[in-house]
Amino acid sequence: MKTSEKQLLLSRYLNLFIVLVFILLMSCNPATESKRTTTQGPEHPSWAKRATLYEVNIRQYTPEGTFTAFLPHLDRLEKLGTDILWFMPIYPIGEINRKGLLGSYYSIRDYTSVNPAFGTLDDFKKIVEEAHSRGMHVLIDWVPNHTAWDHHWTSEHPDWYDHDSSGNFVSPYDWTDVIQLDYSNHGLWKGMTDAMKYWVTETGVDGFRCDYPGQIPVEFWDSVRTVLEGIKPVFMLAEDEGHTEFLNKAFDMNYAWELMHLTEEVARGEKNAEALVRYFEKQKRIFPVWAYKLNCLTNHDENSWNGTVFERYGNAVKPLAVLMFTVPGMPLIYSGQEIGLDKRLRFFEKDTIVWKDSPWTGFYSKLIALKKEQQALWNGLDGGEWKAISHTQPEKVLCYTREKTDSKVMVLLNLSADSCSVDVDLPFTGDHFTNYITGEPFSLTAPQTFDLKPWDYRIIVENPDDK
Repeated sequence: MKTSEKQLLLSRYLNLFIVLVFILLMSCNPATESKRTTTQGPEHPSWAKRATLYEVNIRQYTPEGTFTAFLPHLDRLEKLGTDILWFMPIYPIGEINRKGLLGSYYSIRDYTSVNPAFGTLDDFKKIVEEAHSRGMHVLIDWVPNHTAWDHHWTSEHPDWYDHDSSGNFVSPYDWTDVIQLDYSNHGLWKGMTDAMKYWVTETGVDGFRCDYPGQIPVEFWDSVRTVLEGIKPVFMLAEDEGHTEFLNKAFDMNYAWELMHLTEEVARGEKNAEALVRYFEKQKRIFPVWAYKLNCLTNHDENSWNGTVFERYGNAVKPLAVLMFTVPGMPLIYSGQEIGLDKRLRFFEKDTIVWKDSPWTGFYSKLIALKKEQQALWNGLDGGEWKAISHTQPEKVLCYTREKTDSKVMVLLNLSADSCSVDVDLPFTGDHFTNYITGEPFSLTAPQTFDLKPWDYRIIVENPDDK
């Protein structure tokens, strides 16, 4: 090799080395890392950014317990302000080892059929069509971890299941009406993915709430999201809290169980407002900024097994509902919660909700409207950061703000059974605010004192047009 050729080759290696060093330095730069963490994660569908989720229990919703009987309720739910409907499992229920008379919704006998007790596939398609016409979106509950004993896969693909040392199917935990699937077999990956595709292509559903997904490899979930996104934008909810890697690509949202249990302790007087401040500060450190949390006081499990919201929260229901609608995350309303459902719905039997006029409907409708109207309360990066505000009653009162563009919201919650006066270190002042619940004009002037009754609350919002 000539000297000139050696020099040219050396120059190219040197340039390559410089580029590699530059890339390495940039990857270690804190500013670059910060930007990366705010742009990671799945692309959330635009209709989810200010949404409230509503869980539908078809079996208990009407005396008939059918899709057709549920259909007229869409008008009421539209008036309530519902954005996304999540239907508990709608599939045929296993008969072998069935629990109770009607069985568990989560014992699936066929992933691509509907429970004949609920109606037909066309009946469900009609719900999806009518929901879409009202600007709502539809998620269906997906049960990927286990099937009923009489699912057709048990004979067609027995290798898709876990087996004990004697070659028998295995039930997870004490869930004796179902048997465990085995995701080490990639044939199962295709079978499960194809079944999920079926519902998106055949009925037009907009995503899935995935039951107990934590024992399934994240690689499966990532691949499913890719396949579904090839059909249409979808929203994916994981019934999970510990696997944050699920939120990098596969899922838009997971559960805020820790928050729910913490609020129960607050309602019982075992924890105070300061514990909630520590919780939200921790979430700001560890939870991906792009992801959503599902915030709830109740759902089908809590209501059936642990009690109504009034049993579990007592007089704290209203301020804690305000909390769930005004902190980062998507709030959930369970069937009947919007009318003050005061009974535990039986899980394996028929137990119809008795619908009635109730002041709770207006209460929840107003909270849903608040979330839609105030961008500060929107989900993920579309909403504002949660910030605790200092005041003179830190053990009893939780006070915080969220701000985004022209939207400012300040919330005060008396999380105690005592009346109290609280002096607040106001983050902003002016006479262009409104007491959201009463609709009355409100001025914030430092120093400001709020007199709060037991379990009282205030929601103060800015009126930017009055500035």
